[in-house]
Amino acid sequence: IDGFSKALLEDYTNRLDQPGRDYLQRVRGAVKRMGNLIDDLFNLSRVARGKVNCDTIDLSQLVQSVVEQLQKAQPDRRVEFRVTDNLITQGDARLMQIALENLLNNAWKFTAKQPHAQIELGITESKGENPPAYFVRDNGVGFDMKYATKIFSPFQRLHGVKDFEGTGIGLATVQRIVRRHGGHIWPEGAVGKGATFYFTLQPHG
Repeated sequence: IDGFSKALLEDYTNRLDQPGRDYLQRVRGAVKRMGNLIDDLFNLSRVARGKVNCDTIDLSQLVQSVVEQLQKAQPDRRVEFRVTDNLITQGDARLMQIALENLLNNAWKFTAKQPHAQIELGITESKGENPPAYFVRDNGVGFDMKYATKIFSPFQRLHGVKDFEGTGIGLATVQRIVRRHGGHIWPEGAVGKGATFYFTLQPHG
């Protein structure tokens, strides 16, 4: 479908009226969304299987690589990133890369309308026997905390597709990865005041 609709737009665009071109653009948009959904479902299924490696990983470096990808994709955007250095932990580097990509993609997406966008990766202080929590924070559109229990469910979207693209799979994938590392993840946010996602990691060596 994608190939044929692309060919029609490229080779027959002069024979189509404006409504016809608009319809084809909508078809291509729907195909793209379906492709993204299939990819995200595959990732969600994949992270639930296989062994979780327990290696020393630097979350700060992983985040920097994701930031570079985001900035390369949209070089005109100006976003202030604050990343705490040397966030060393134990875990599966491949899975944590996927988790951080999803969290940062969310932050990047939901700060798109913020003139002074800010995204931060940091860590809280440990309290007693509780391990420290890492967090990804942004000053984007935020969300209503009454939906906090639903935010990690597959296909749950708190914002319309017309406002922000997405499949509703990303946070479910993050939660699954964190749980496979023996940790927990929870959100805090407010409408118009941004969102913070906290997570702990306690992988079994």
